[in-house]
Amino acid sequence: MVGFNSKDQRQKLVSTPQAVLQAQAFSSARYEFHSVVCDFNFYSLSFRLKNTSNDQRRTKVNCVSQPRDTPPARDTGIASEKDWGIKISSEVSNDSGTNEDGSTWFRECGEDLGENGYRCRYTVMGGRSSDGSTEWKETWWEKCDWTGYKELGAEKSGKNAGGDAWWETWQEILRQDELSNLARIERTAQKQAKQGNGEAGWYEKWWEKYNAKGWTEKGAHKYGRLNEQSWWEKWGEQYDGRGAVLKWTDKWAENATGEKWGDKWEEKFQNGAGTRQGETWHSANAESWSRTWGEEHFGDGKVHKYGKSTSGENWDSVVTETTVYNAEPHYGWVDAIGQSTQLLSIEPRPRPPGVYPDLPKPKQPDQ
Repeated sequence: MVGFNSKDQRQKLVSTPQAVLQAQAFSSARYEFHSVVCDFNFYSLSFRLKNTSNDQRRTKVNCVSQPRDTPPARDTGIASEKDWGIKISSEVSNDSGTNEDGSTWFRECGEDLGENGYRCRYTVMGGRSSDGSTEWKETWWEKCDWTGYKELGAEKSGKNAGGDAWWETWQEILRQDELSNLARIERTAQKQAKQGNGEAGWYEKWWEKYNAKGWTEKGAHKYGRLNEQSWWEKWGEQYDGRGAVLKWTDKWAENATGEKWGDKWEEKFQNGAGTRQGETWHSANAESWSRTWGEEHFGDGKVHKYGKSTSGENWDSVVTETTVYNAEPHYGWVDAIGQSTQLLSIEPRPRPPGVYPDLPKPKQPDQ
């Protein structure tokens, strides 16, 4: 089973940072840090800590890419290739035109060839309003070579009459690991957007990696800003395919007065045993507060729990408690292969008899 399930008392923090100092009776727990929420239709600000749900990290299998004339949505993870609807033409073309309202458009399809059987087919399209206040551009591509490398990707960018601007890219790769010779699928997505008056903006980067033996890595980096208040979030998960799992999160925020607060935790498990540890902290002016905590799961039903805070709290005990965690990701290699049909269908250039691909030099794999 995945993910530790603590039975400690959990207390939700209210939205004001000062509550971190006031709520000093809560025990160790997992929290998700929600901060600046920037939406180009509904600008809002929310600073709060809340209980983390594993669903927040799960691979989104029904993500829908955004229309070309609007900024991308936040916190949607990595969309599938089906949702992007990438269609690559094998014909070379270059078209453009002007609509009745004076807006212009263009569409270009082409192909680039290189050494080692490299081929990139692409489609670039875009448009612009008659006064130039609104623009959009979208690029699709597929790449392959004789080493078995395959790549499918897309990129979007645009701006509107209010000055809001955005950029988004998505990439899916199939390759062979240089040392282990295992097939790997890697997916990445990056998004960013900013308000026209410069008062708000955000950025996100998501990634997923899978190999044929069950090794999996997932993670995200996020940043947001609204006026003089900013937040950051980083998290990661790694499964070795043999029962070991590592998960971690680090989140923090600050405002214009220099007040800062955050939360971080990490857990490692294998063969029914493992550890969890974390810290919640807050600083303002010359004052600061923090609570650190940890848990040791021995695999025999016993758990050592300990912690302390700068306000004088201190605990250290061994309790009887069931250890619950997932040794495998909810979405793994088989799922990734099943949702990468377009990537797998990319056909490489014919290789002449007697010509062999130049394979990359071996390097230490990251798993």
